[in-house]
Amino acid sequence: MADKRDYYEVLGVPKSATEDEIKKAYRSLAKKYHPDVNKAPDAEEKFKEINEAYEVLRDENKRKAYDQFGFAGMEGAQAGGGFSGFQTGGFDDFGDIFSQFFGGSGFGGFGGGQSYRNNQPIKGENTVRQIDIDFMDACFGKTMEFNVDVDETCPDCNGSGAASPSDIETCPTCHGSGTVVTQRRTMLGVMQTQGVCPDCRGTGKKIRKVCPHCRGKGYNTNRSRITVNIPAGINDGQSIRVAGKGERGLNGGPNGDLYLQVNVKPHKVFEREGQNILLEIPVTAVDATLGTEIDVPTIHGDVRMKIDAGTQDGKILRLKGKGVPSLRGGANGDQLCTVKITVDKNLTAREKELYRELQKLQGNQNKETIWDKFRKQFQ
Repeated sequence: MADKRDYYEVLGVPKSATEDEIKKAYRSLAKKYHPDVNKAPDAEEKFKEINEAYEVLRDENKRKAYDQFGFAGMEGAQAGGGFSGFQTGGFDDFGDIFSQFFGGSGFGGFGGGQSYRNNQPIKGENTVRQIDIDFMDACFGKTMEFNVDVDETCPDCNGSGAASPSDIETCPTCHGSGTVVTQRRTMLGVMQTQGVCPDCRGTGKKIRKVCPHCRGKGYNTNRSRITVNIPAGINDGQSIRVAGKGERGLNGGPNGDLYLQVNVKPHKVFEREGQNILLEIPVTAVDATLGTEIDVPTIHGDVRMKIDAGTQDGKILRLKGKGVPSLRGGANGDQLCTVKITVDKNLTAREKELYRELQKLQGNQNKETIWDKFRKQFQ
């Protein structure tokens, strides 16, 4: 027993784990290490270890005995009916997991049910690829082209991997079931497991002569040139789905999809907030005081905008409809212009003279200045 791992460690849960937490951990690990999905050499052993741990921890009485006495507490489990073979109820969850993999159900070797075959069509996994686009292209859309390597069904054998239909025969090891049943006598009793047939890898078939075009794989890797329309208004982090360009399916199943995740490059001036464009606009003190009209840059081009007399620093002026188009075809967003009052440091002699006259005039007037109002706050 020195080589056996703690059951809680096997499932990756603490000893205080609830029944739901144990069940969730088991389902995740069983999916990960199922031999039909995980081709690692040790996947089958890990899979059995996971099932053994779950069979104990899911059962209240077995778990109490294990918590109190460790593996020694499991020696009497056979008398209680727990390890003379896995009970059907212990694999209700696994039936759900199996159906997610293969669209079937039942483990005949686990106390009843139908035998399964790993020859159901399975859709391939989706893949994700990052793409960079310019700020303006995200605003107004663009058509882009990409090269992608895609595993596609071999046209010569239609994915069977055989040179001809007559070269496909029933597997003599599993007799077409795709599975083999094995029994092991352990300290926990006789353990019966049903696994993938090692000769046909669960397909239930043997191929006498492989397809020369794909060399028995059933697929070929082809480079495709795809055209993708980047929609106007797409935002940073959003994805575009390209159907059928993901990982290949199994047993004739369709390919998964390719998702292009968009990274929008920042603009040197404009910022984006949803559909709105944000922009700081510099306004001189004179123009803010007296008012003026200026040509403001937008993503749609320059727009004439009025600056009212007495405009304060930080005021936000809205240019309606001058933002980003809606991804769903609605109205455009707006451009929000934040006034940034700036002071010219390079005044001409005449400008300085006029400012001094203004300063003198303000000092001679009998009215409260801006500085006076500020000082009152501290009195």
